[in-house]
Amino acid sequence: MKRLYVFAALALFIVIVSLMIYRSFDHHTGPAFRTVPVKRGDLQVTISATGTVEPEEVVDVGAQVAGKIQSFGKDPHDNSKFIDYGSAVEEGTILAQIDDSLYRADVESNLAQLEQAKANVLRSQADLESKIAAQAQADAGVDLAMVTVNHLNSIPEDSSATIEIQTADATLKQSKAALELAKANVGVAQATLAQARSSVAQDEANLVRARTNLDYCTIRSPVKGTIIDRRVNIGQTVVSSLNAPSLFLIAKDLRRIQVWASVNEADIGNIKAGQNARFTVDAYPGQTFTGQVGKIRLNAAMTQNVVTYTVEITTDNSSGKLLPYLTANVQFEVKNLKDVLMVPNVALRWIPLPATIAPESREAAPTSRPAGGQRGGKAAKAPREMVWVPSGPYVRSITVRAGSSDGTQTQIESDKIQEGTQVVVGEIAPGEEKESVTNPFAPQIFGGRR
Repeated sequence: MKRLYVFAALALFIVIVSLMIYRSFDHHTGPAFRTVPVKRGDLQVTISATGTVEPEEVVDVGAQVAGKIQSFGKDPHDNSKFIDYGSAVEEGTILAQIDDSLYRADVESNLAQLEQAKANVLRSQADLESKIAAQAQADAGVDLAMVTVNHLNSIPEDSSATIEIQTADATLKQSKAALELAKANVGVAQATLAQARSSVAQDEANLVRARTNLDYCTIRSPVKGTIIDRRVNIGQTVVSSLNAPSLFLIAKDLRRIQVWASVNEADIGNIKAGQNARFTVDAYPGQTFTGQVGKIRLNAAMTQNVVTYTVEITTDNSSGKLLPYLTANVQFEVKNLKDVLMVPNVALRWIPLPATIAPESREAAPTSRPAGGQRGGKAAKAPREMVWVPSGPYVRSITVRAGSSDGTQTQIESDKIQEGTQVVVGEIAPGEEKESVTNPFAPQIFGGRR
């Protein structure tokens, strides 16, 4: 009986060892392939880009005079608040007040100068009238002297008449000289009056400028919109030199928003005005916004030898959700293909091992595998566009014409492929097909399951 037990135990041990050795070897006749069916459907080809949400039109409000900010204006929709970020303003709303004491003094000074200039005009006019009267008097004296001379010339000559004639001639000459002097005085008076009137015009211009500068001390909104940036504080001194300092940035209408997207030069040829686009923002995950391409700006930018163009996308923001300067992930719709055959991109990149290729397809098969020997890994596209389909323990190739791609799926055309055809996208390594149930406490012979 003891020998029987020993032989039975030995036989059981041999059976167990044989089973474990049998299971430790790979009995696959060839590799298993991971396949996916060819699908038929709609394929949308897009171009991806990143952009920034921008107001469609903004107005930079500056100061044309220098001075200290005294106060901000009242919010037109809430008088208990002052103008600040996000305030909705109307055209003409007071935004800020600059200290105007110096400019008000300039107005008073120029006003006084104008009044003095007007008084000088009145005085010059009176002087001119006086000079005109003196000229008239001198003219009358000349006429009287000429009458006297003519009368004396008509009297027969004698010694007494000769003396009177000489005296009358001298008087006539004096009268003519006085007339010329009176005319010159009139000319001087006229010039003085013209000068006084020009001084009035100059002082009026100075007064207008002083009043304009005084009015500039009150900063008003030039448009109706929303304040998106306030760049000054009360007590801050603004200095206006060659460039007007910026105080407020106003968006005219936040219901009209643009997305400024940077598009690579390789893709810009597929972007056109009126093209549909969609985008998302991180502030609203899962929500997609739509818009249309407005225009392509021609001032390209170069960053690290990469040329990009700015594309403006106009969208509706009636809901007010989109805020200025959000980052947008943009998809430009290039093509919408309807009812086409599609395969995953990896199906066009996958290259099998030579031993797994059916004999009739080995001549047309590529000679290289993906870098690193990874089966079904991401590799360069095969020289000939083809997909692989299972053929018993092997795979065989089918040449296709690849079309557009959306980044994950590619359109294909071939008379040998139909919807539902299984195409290979990779190999299943030994031991990946199914998991076997084993006793974790049992000894693992030859390294266990592979």
